[in-house]
Amino acid sequence: MARHNEVGKAGEALARRYLEEKGYRILEANWRYRRAEVDLIAMDGPVLVFVEVKTRGSDAFGRPEEFVTPQKEQLITDAAMEYMESIGHDWELRFDIISVLFRNEDDYQLEHFRDAFFPGLE
Repeated sequence: MARHNEVGKAGEALARRYLEEKGYRILEANWRYRRAEVDLIAMDGPVLVFVEVKTRGSDAFGRPEEFVTPQKEQLITDAAMEYMESIGHDWELRFDIISVLFRNEDDYQLEHFRDAFFPGLE
């Protein structure tokens, strides 16, 4: 597996563990709809949360969260709408980003951005 794939998988595992330790209940990991993939779908109490995990080995070209583009937000939103329809969801939802600057399993920085974006707002 390429180094960037390994870094991405490590970041997703750290994000999942972080959320579980905070009391989130993970419903799905790497949920796909058409061209979109939602890294984690979780419940934060009564709130359905769609989480994009961005992991980088260095911040030389910018912080990981800066790589969530408006196009990526739209793909996640489309997938979220499909997921909600498939489970009959009609309560509160949120879009979060977890940024991981990963050097190794013992040397990383994780930052959680709650309500990082909302569909239709720029």
